[in-house]
Amino acid sequence: MDDENKAPEGAEAAEAQPEGSGTPTLADRVRLALRKVKDPELNLNIVDLGLVYDIVADAEGKVDVDMSLTSPGCPAGPQIMGDVERAVKSVPGVANMNINLVWDPMWTPDRIEPRVRAYMGL
Repeated sequence: MDDENKAPEGAEAAEAQPEGSGTPTLADRVRLALRKVKDPELNLNIVDLGLVYDIVADAEGKVDVDMSLTSPGCPAGPQIMGDVERAVKSVPGVANMNINLVWDPMWTPDRIEPRVRAYMGL
């Protein structure tokens, strides 16, 4: 591809990729970044714990993360929310982000990935 037909650097990262294209979508890249955010009390990532309910990203780079905490009074809540914000903002292509703290449905251990539940003995 010649230089004049190339997309501007970084433009590809902001575009939503069609599912099954082999290229990770912005939502996929955000989910991957969120795997690095750990619940400090359990030392497990919030994706495997089932705390991330949904990630929606549009072609302009706006990302909405629906997530919960293990309980409304979770003492690590502020730390986790701050870590989520930093992780999402670090993903190339994210222009704007919003965290929606969801309490319905409430988080239960049933939301934990089965392999992690087995590791925890649940």
